[in-house]
Amino acid sequence: MAHPAPQGRRSSTFTRLLRHGFTDPSAAARLLQAPELAAVHEDPVLLEAFAQVADPDQALLGLVRLVEAQDEAERQRLLATLVTAKPLRDRLLGVMGASEALADHLARHPRDWQSLVTYEAADLHPATPEFEEALAEGVWGEEGVALPRPDALRIAYRRALLGIAARDVCATTDVSEVAAELADLATATLRAALQIASEEAPGDAAVCRLAVLAMGKCGGRELNYVSDVDVVFVAEAKEGTEEAAALQAANRLAARLMRVCSDVTAEGTIWPVDANLRPEGRNGPLVRTLSSHLVYYQRWAKTWEFQALLKARPTAGDPELGQAYVDALAPLVWQAAERENFVADVRQMRRRVIAGIPVAEVDRELKLGPGGLRDVEFAVQLLQLVHGRSDATLRSPTTLDALAALAAGGYVGRQDAAALDAAYRFLRTLEHRIQLQRMRRTHLMPEGEADLRRLARSLGLRTEPVDALRAQWKWHAREVRRLHEKLFYRPLLDAVAHLEPGETRLSAKAAGQRLEALGYADPVGALRHMEALASGVTRKAAIQRTLLPVLLGWFADSADPDAGLLNFRKVSDALGKTPWYLRLLRDEGAAAENLARVLSGGRLAPDLLLRAPEAVALLGAADGLRPRGRLALEQEVLAAVGRADGAEAAVAAARGVRRRELFRTAAADLIGAYGTEDHPAEEDHGRLLDAVGSAVSDLNAATLAGALRAAVRESWGDTLPTRFAVIGMGRFGGHELSYGSDADVLFVHEPREGADEQEAAKAARAVANEMRRLLQLPSADPPLPIDADLRPEGRSGPLVRTLASYAAYYRRWSLTWEAQALLRAEPVAGDAELGGRFIELIDPLRYPVEGLGEDAVREIRRLKARMESERLPRGADPTTHAKLGRGGLSDVEWTVQLFQLQHGWELPALRTTRTREALAAAHQAGLIGTEEAQILDEAWVLAARVRNGVMLVRGRPGDTFPADARELAAVGRYLGYEEGHVGDMLDDYRRITRRARAVVEEVFYGG
Repeated sequence: MAHPAPQGRRSSTFTRLLRHGFTDPSAAARLLQAPELAAVHEDPVLLEAFAQVADPDQALLGLVRLVEAQDEAERQRLLATLVTAKPLRDRLLGVMGASEALADHLARHPRDWQSLVTYEAADLHPATPEFEEALAEGVWGEEGVALPRPDALRIAYRRALLGIAARDVCATTDVSEVAAELADLATATLRAALQIASEEAPGDAAVCRLAVLAMGKCGGRELNYVSDVDVVFVAEAKEGTEEAAALQAANRLAARLMRVCSDVTAEGTIWPVDANLRPEGRNGPLVRTLSSHLVYYQRWAKTWEFQALLKARPTAGDPELGQAYVDALAPLVWQAAERENFVADVRQMRRRVIAGIPVAEVDRELKLGPGGLRDVEFAVQLLQLVHGRSDATLRSPTTLDALAALAAGGYVGRQDAAALDAAYRFLRTLEHRIQLQRMRRTHLMPEGEADLRRLARSLGLRTEPVDALRAQWKWHAREVRRLHEKLFYRPLLDAVAHLEPGETRLSAKAAGQRLEALGYADPVGALRHMEALASGVTRKAAIQRTLLPVLLGWFADSADPDAGLLNFRKVSDALGKTPWYLRLLRDEGAAAENLARVLSGGRLAPDLLLRAPEAVALLGAADGLRPRGRLALEQEVLAAVGRADGAEAAVAAARGVRRRELFRTAAADLIGAYGTEDHPAEEDHGRLLDAVGSAVSDLNAATLAGALRAAVRESWGDTLPTRFAVIGMGRFGGHELSYGSDADVLFVHEPREGADEQEAAKAARAVANEMRRLLQLPSADPPLPIDADLRPEGRSGPLVRTLASYAAYYRRWSLTWEAQALLRAEPVAGDAELGGRFIELIDPLRYPVEGLGEDAVREIRRLKARMESERLPRGADPTTHAKLGRGGLSDVEWTVQLFQLQHGWELPALRTTRTREALAAAHQAGLIGTEEAQILDEAWVLAARVRNGVMLVRGRPGDTFPADARELAAVGRYLGYEEGHVGDMLDDYRRITRRARAVVEEVFYGG
């Protein structure tokens, strides 16, 4: 019976084990006392060896299991070798400490430890013919046991993995060499599997030539420990065999090969063979002839399929046929960058990959997440496809080799390439070590403390290993993201700016090719702008060289990158000597991206900015894009008017405020629609639209107040002989103005006590006319046209009436349409008390007691039908006209206004000038169903945003989609559609408005 060790000795042992990296010293002490380790447990060299492995506890348990599984003679040989041979000791303990799965394999196949003694022998390296021959013949089955060939293959595969893992964890092999060996092992395994499949069906093998092309990481010789092996099969008939029969035989052979590797047997599985990169994916035939492959890629292949072909490599089967496949498709691969929407397709694929990551895993995803391995691979592949057309040195299927070639050719800066290479190697090493532990396919950073500690120690981190690992990982991920964003653009600057001696310069032709591929329509012009901005040795040029790589990427992400770059040059020229401008863009992270989105989003915002470039400062302020309320705007405008000399100068100052605030609103709208890192794309388009409508309406109201003050002061001083109010109508009164809207108004006045009525009326007319004149004077600032055609008697009636005159007219002559127009009447400027009494006057008219009679309802419907037939512009498409077309603004507004006219007298919530509020109130009151209300609201918001988008893009109002393709794409981006989805935008618009029209037919026209 064993006696417990004295307390002091046990304490000393525990301390020693903790110092050597064991986390459970009690369990470790028990295992070291196992009879099987009696001969070596006191050996200090062995204990020191455990301290060097990733997980000493796991390595010790694996060693005990391995020793227990040996017969006596083999056990003594193992222990003797373990103590006397340091290389074997390091390899064996290193593998078991880093991989629980390989420790399990050794326990099941205890003789396999011997492969680590001779693991560097030439005939055991997976790239050698001797290895392939041994693997194919299954001679590595268990001694004396007849194994099924697939099981023998699985055992041989894991035995080969032992050697690769040993070289990996003992740091005798670089991660790129590990990946290459894993790919070579996969190649040998595919060849062995094909031989097994051929022997099982010799008749099939006799009638066809079958070649297996490795794709993806296997094709690039950069495979993981655990990964699907992507392949494509190509076959031809042997002489004397019909093609159809040969293809059937080849299909059976290919399917058998896949089963040999993928099926689960008593020895587990090797890896899945994935043939879904073939033409038509899983819906296409498993095997095609070479000519069939060519036809598909010439006619139907998408951009991503050519990107995948970058890594195609013959691996098994008929080598001549495999090489013929690569040679035949190579010209198509290197013409892919000339395809329409090439870069957009590549980027869209990357976005889909990121969007497909579960939210809970994004921050742990080493491969697919932002700053992950795929960022490097996509960037390198895109540059290969762009520049590999004319430079054959870039055509390597291996990521790091291609990156080195890009740096050597000047397509990527050498420092950037070195940093990206280091980050990629670090991330690949992490991925390898994570997979190695349990031999499971995963790209997620572990969350458990023990797993993180093991992972960190496997990288040689010993002091605060978990914290050190997290810090290194986050740093490399940030580097990858940063370099991914600038990789395309930094060398473009090198093509136009002064270089350090010895640097390789991207040629003008290559720079032009890259810009063209990235969506710039005028590469020569773009290079000229870049040269003007970044050339020279001034501090300004140096800062521009820092900014431009990222800005060029943001411009390229828009529908009109050329316009973005041109506008940036104009703003920079205007503000070039202003000390804060470039400092703002360099130091305020959001400012530069906001500016890029605004400058490339259309004409309106850049035009407004270029008239007063100092407004750039709004893009960097914490609340710079937040709309200002009407009170604050009016106070600023009136103060500016008060400081000016003369009415024209005063209104010019008011219009200057309006221009700046229009820019603020347009910039916020574009940034909310496109999204930036700090401001993600706005999901609630209705809320974004309401903010624009309110901001523009408040701004125009403040501008009218300023114009009124200026006109009065010019001729009458502080007091006009009549009280004067401006009533907003239509979308102005409804707080729903778009960027290009006129100001629909009514003018009302009331003579002051003791004033002559004729003089008062004359003064009121003069003020109204002067306001109209002042607000439309030729100027660098956008005009604000005043439209008073909704007044009584329209253009034939007096421009201004007294309150009493309005009362008399509405009492005697008012028509139904005028009552409907008054639904959106609201005071916007002038005498607030008079404006309030005007509203009291019209409320009984627009909310008639007991609602409308049948005759009035019929009249409204008749007027609407007449408007539809007469007012739609000739040649306009009624399915896409945002204002008057099917299911557009007019349809929704007339339907809502009918509810207000009929029920506003009894439902206070309907007494609002805002369309969406009134629609919501009608729904709450049960006047319209939930689905129908949602359909109308969606259509109205979409149609209103189309009008805003057209104005932002074209710089002038429009009620239908632009005909110009680039302008149409820009409107699409504003509406939230990615590049290449203009057709989806138009289809969605027609579908949404068609549904709205159906609701209008039912609710407004009564079915």
